[in-house]
Amino acid sequence: MTNLVRDLMHPGVVSCRPDNSLGQVAQLLAQHHVHSLFIFDGELLPVGVITDYDVLAGEWLSGDVEGLAVMRKMTAGELMSSPVEMVDADVPADEAAVRMREDNIRRLLVIENGKPVGVISVSDFIADLAAKTTIKREKVSDVMSDVYLICRDKTPLTGTLRAMSDSGWRSVVVVNSQGKPLGIFSGLDLIACCDQDKELDSMLVTDVMHPPLLIELDASLQEAAELMIESHHHRILVTDPDNSDSLPLGVISSFDIVSEMARPDSVWQT
Repeated sequence: MTNLVRDLMHPGVVSCRPDNSLGQVAQLLAQHHVHSLFIFDGELLPVGVITDYDVLAGEWLSGDVEGLAVMRKMTAGELMSSPVEMVDADVPADEAAVRMREDNIRRLLVIENGKPVGVISVSDFIADLAAKTTIKREKVSDVMSDVYLICRDKTPLTGTLRAMSDSGWRSVVVVNSQGKPLGIFSGLDLIACCDQDKELDSMLVTDVMHPPLLIELDASLQEAAELMIESHHHRILVTDPDNSDSLPLGVISSFDIVSEMARPDSVWQT
């Protein structure tokens, strides 16, 4: 039986008004753990969408006092993308996937009887495919991400932010010229460095990255979770046990472990 958009979408729409500030948008994104907000006008019609990367760009542009003052006055309506891309709930999911791929769309507002009922995004298709795979997941190697964003230790901080915004990655692994991991840079590091007197455009990524935590492929998920809890880190680099100074084999995040716990066949769900 062919899946419909309604079968894969996540129901409900997290929204804001065009006059919401970027600070208010950031609060809503964090509160609901979503990557985007749909913007509705006074008639409750969808007029645009604003993403966490739009907000990240705002943070990047507010590197000085004048820039910050301008960005604080900006509203969701001024940064939103428009028009809103929509799809009917009863459209076959594979048709929606083709449209998203061809038009380079990351999410669609799902409509039923002319009213918004949910959102379908790239992550929903990924989750659907992942749910259909049968993999024994007990070790770090079973759930880690084999692909990750990387930069050299001499990379300017502004260049790193731009790469994160363009690629959609939330963290960057920092290495030296030989590929040895030196640290990880994430959004939390950006927040911390905003309090420094040094201006962002004069900083390197090594000025604000945090030291990496390392773990081996055969370590258990319990070991990884304990290491994250003890260190208050959300990501650990997975290293080659025969050459820890080489490029990491992957990255395991707190989200990877939580996703495993949420699987129907997990010990946490039985």
